[in-house]
Amino acid sequence: MIEPIFLMEIIVALLVLSMLAQVLTHYSQIPFIIFLFIEGIIVGPEVLNLLNPALYSDVLSAIVSICVSVIVFDGGFQIDWKHMRGVKKSVIKLSTLGVFITFIGITILTHLLINISLPIAALFGALVTATGPSVVGPIIRNIGICHRVAKILEFESVLNDAVSVILTALVFEWITAEISGTGAVLFMLQRVGMGLIIGSLCGFILRWFFTRGISISKQPARLFTLTFIFACYVLSETIGNESGILAVAVFGIIMGSTEFPQKKMIEEFNNNLAVLMISLIFILLAAMLKFWYIMEIGLKGIALVLLIALFVRPVAVFISMRSSKISTKEKMFISFVGPRGVVPTSIATYFAIKLDEMGIAGGQTIVGLVFLTVIITVFLTGSMSKKVAQILEIIPMEILIIGGGKIGRILAERFDNRGENVSVIDISEEECNKCRELGIRTVQGNAADISVLKKAGIENAKYVVVTTKKDDANLLFCQIAKAKFGFKGEQLIVRVNYVENLPAFWDLGIRAMSTTMTTAAVMENMIGGNNLFSMCEIGNKGNIMEVRVTNPKVVGKAIKEINFPEKSLMVMIQRGSESLIAHSNLILEYNDIATIIAEKSSGKSIADMLFR
Repeated sequence: MIEPIFLMEIIVALLVLSMLAQVLTHYSQIPFIIFLFIEGIIVGPEVLNLLNPALYSDVLSAIVSICVSVIVFDGGFQIDWKHMRGVKKSVIKLSTLGVFITFIGITILTHLLINISLPIAALFGALVTATGPSVVGPIIRNIGICHRVAKILEFESVLNDAVSVILTALVFEWITAEISGTGAVLFMLQRVGMGLIIGSLCGFILRWFFTRGISISKQPARLFTLTFIFACYVLSETIGNESGILAVAVFGIIMGSTEFPQKKMIEEFNNNLAVLMISLIFILLAAMLKFWYIMEIGLKGIALVLLIALFVRPVAVFISMRSSKISTKEKMFISFVGPRGVVPTSIATYFAIKLDEMGIAGGQTIVGLVFLTVIITVFLTGSMSKKVAQILEIIPMEILIIGGGKIGRILAERFDNRGENVSVIDISEEECNKCRELGIRTVQGNAADISVLKKAGIENAKYVVVTTKKDDANLLFCQIAKAKFGFKGEQLIVRVNYVENLPAFWDLGIRAMSTTMTTAAVMENMIGGNNLFSMCEIGNKGNIMEVRVTNPKVVGKAIKEINFPEKSLMVMIQRGSESLIAHSNLILEYNDIATIIAEKSSGKSIADMLFR
């Protein structure tokens, strides 16, 4: 029997350790859970013996279940299903075919390298097929990679957690109950079905309650949500054993894709609670780790983990995404980012305890392998992802467009096709939905609201483009961007609807253009002469672009020495106040602005050649 004061001492100690890990993460940029691992080992029986989970092992499974349910719900809540448009097929393939390929590859390698039985190797393979949302999210947010790639990684990490748990349960049943053939298929279908049905039911009930049901204040809304999380998990586990995590993930996704008044407050509450749960679970489980687990595995274990990260993961990604429109470099980055996190760690301990209770050997070996996998993959991904992204040149320019109407939408699509990170803000739900259908990251709200601008990513944006139909609103948005976020005039590009309003923007140094004046000028130039615009009827398939030359690889080279894509043409160089017609012998200089005509598909590669 655990004394209440002893339990409170443990909770206070865990909170202090969590705070310390947060501080260390802030200053070092090393992933949060690494410090939790280190702290857990230090305070555990192997070092200081201040925390010994063995004293309350009877309640450890319950603690793990509570923590995992909250963490998985929070991961699902971060997913807005509307934002999956454009990446849905890739995510589903990674979370199904990708998981299966990873499972087979890890199982075979573990059986051969570690020399353990095939069933135990399969259990380990099932456990570590999933990437961890608690680790993937912070890593990709710190890098600032392409939104499309970021969405694929985030959505995959949430969905494959649930798939991994069901797969692990299937393998465990195979080991203990020796099910196979039709029994295995029925087992899988039952677990998936229960998870989907109960998760959807809980999600739709709570969504109705918050949107069209009884009016409820923000404070009780948190209690309602937490109650539903636990009820969803317990109900699903009771009816379909090991389906609880899938149910909670589906529940979270449904709520995350719903707009309701209390959403922002619930999101913050869940996020804070998830951080606490992650701290609790990692410190407790790290304290359980015995050094001899790792020593027994030895260098073979390290070699196995490196093969999982650098061979099995890339194979699974490239096979499952072979028909995707994602570029090869982006697939390579997705292959590299595969850290394992909370769910495999906690579930490994859960199943290891069960195996020990049944007298089946291999439970402690699995715990050691899983901890080794989590530590190495998190360290590898956390420390090297930014460098890998830079080498692969997939860190794009951040552009914020205010106004999701026709002009803003077409512009956003063009930037997206160029490979840039583009976000759109619009107050209209209809316009936002049109942007989302194109796969564009969109935030619904008033751009005069600082919190909306921050949510859309203005703090990381290099340019802000304003395209609404109201000049007074456009001027206000520009003034906010300059005053609150430090944007310079040349970083603000504005559509001005009435010619007489242009001086107001020019006086502030803002790059403004009138669509009316520009259209008239172009049409005038098209009459009576062969000029740039009349020669370049390139329609929807072509692109006229300006790129600043900053890449050391091309500075000092003649245009003829640069291997541009076949269907592209450099027509002009702006060098300071001088305009130069591009010719094959012209030497490019640093800060030249090159005007290029090319197919849309070539835009990103040309920009990468010239700009860095």
